[in-house]
Amino acid sequence: MKRSKPNYIYSVVGVALVLLIMGIMGWVFLNIQSVGNAFKEDIRISAYLRTLNKDTIGQIQQYIAGQAFAKNVTYVDKNTAQQIWNKENNEDWAKILDVNPLPESIDFYAKAAYVNADSLAKIATNLMGKYGDQITDLQYPKSLVSNLNERASKIGLIFLVVAIVLCVIVVVSIDNTIRLAMFSNRFLIKTMQMVGATRGFIARPLNVRAVINGLISSGIAILILFSLISWAESQFPQLKSIRDMRLTLILFGGLILVGVGISVFSTYRSVLKYLKMKLDDLY
Repeated sequence: MKRSKPNYIYSVVGVALVLLIMGIMGWVFLNIQSVGNAFKEDIRISAYLRTLNKDTIGQIQQYIAGQAFAKNVTYVDKNTAQQIWNKENNEDWAKILDVNPLPESIDFYAKAAYVNADSLAKIATNLMGKYGDQITDLQYPKSLVSNLNERASKIGLIFLVVAIVLCVIVVVSIDNTIRLAMFSNRFLIKTMQMVGATRGFIARPLNVRAVINGLISSGIAILILFSLISWAESQFPQLKSIRDMRLTLILFGGLILVGVGISVFSTYRSVLKYLKMKLDDLY
């Protein structure tokens, strides 16, 4: 057993490194999804107003704010619209024009699930159908919405393929690492069988060791991954604002399940393999 300890150390480190790679890919995938949603929810939708009646404007604003698709609903008067235009275009046209031609509007942002061509078209139809006399038009960057969804679909497909390939590599790598660690215990397993030990008695301590090693490996991977995430968020503060702690905890839990599950499965499979082998074949 003493001779096998170095192999356990190597297997723990090897499994931890493989789990770390898997965790990094999972974290990148979660953040790409969050970044995509953040981009979608940063697209401003403007309902340009025909009416100047404050009560009517308040009713329209209240109606939009009460819809499931809307967030950050604000009323934009002419002066505010001018400030927004100057900021976005980096120039002040007031030096040329004496009259502010920009209409008043109610600006809002749609939730990520609604930022697609079909949903936004339904939203426009709904608002124009209800307040067609008070709203002249509903404007949003249609080409940007289409391109954003197309690119998100392509990136999602690419990551799905990469995730499947990575999962296969992770399973095979951990399985091979555990089998190499168990190789040094083959004579101990066979000796216990020859003196009459049952299969359960032989496998039990090795399975317990596999659970412990899996927990240690996943713990190392999670600790390093958490350090990398903290460093990335310190370098890019935007990542902290889109962090979903629930999904991060699910990712950490998944690493624990994968590390322990594959370790136990590979250990038990190796035990059965050596129990079925003849003594001469062990050499």
